[in-house]
Amino acid sequence: MCGRYASSRRPEDLAGIFEIEKWEPEEALEPDYNVAPTKEVYAVLDRPLRDAEDRRPVRQLRKLKWGLVPSWAKTPEGGARMINARAETVHEKPSYRRAFAARRCVLPADGYYEWVTGQAERDLEVEGKKKRPRKQPYFVTPADGSVFAMAGLYEFWRDKTLPDEHPLAWWVTCSVITREAETTPLGVAPKEGPQALADIHPRMPLMLTPDRWDAWLDPARTDVDDLRSLLEPPPHGLMRAYPVSTAVSSVKNNGPELLTELEAPEEGTLF
Repeated sequence: MCGRYASSRRPEDLAGIFEIEKWEPEEALEPDYNVAPTKEVYAVLDRPLRDAEDRRPVRQLRKLKWGLVPSWAKTPEGGARMINARAETVHEKPSYRRAFAARRCVLPADGYYEWVTGQAERDLEVEGKKKRPRKQPYFVTPADGSVFAMAGLYEFWRDKTLPDEHPLAWWVTCSVITREAETTPLGVAPKEGPQALADIHPRMPLMLTPDRWDAWLDPARTDVDDLRSLLEPPPHGLMRAYPVSTAVSSVKNNGPELLTELEAPEEGTLF
């Protein structure tokens, strides 16, 4: 799954990486090293500009809320639970299938966090000792330092309790597509601990390599079978994972120090 990630790149940098044609400086976000559900995040999408005579799709950098709210939802309350969409079923689930066919985006990140329960804690659970497992967080990121481009979906939801001119009348929300985690060796693995992403968690965000960005973002591509072919995993060995401080486990903590690599998992969280 993807429940927390880091996004620290400036909009100017993202504009160059993704060949953005349109972004609003007033929508600029501060670097966020502990992005949690319901926060505002950057999304790259191809869509005609509002009120423009030319209806061609324009590559935009937009600010969306993480946690998809389907257009038919009566309230937005379920958005916090819809942060991930499974690649295996995204084309058929009522909450995602329309967005999958027409409203796809890329969610740029530095990488994502995932937690693994340490062996010592698992042993306590097996013995029946009632102690809450202490999980070691890992940061997963491209081994070459490039942007981690997560496949995503976005959707519009109208708050009918507000008038059309109200700035909050429309919600634009998004979800990260996930797939089974790689079982092959990491490109760069930690000295101690997991040697594959599947050793950390059974699922992972779907990373799109640059050669798939245009096809994924193209709103003219609506054939389900064609789109599903874009959900294949990227080549093996592109990722690295390393242990980071358990401070990231609290959403109150936020700063570049959360990405600092530990020489070994913290005491009591050995893999």
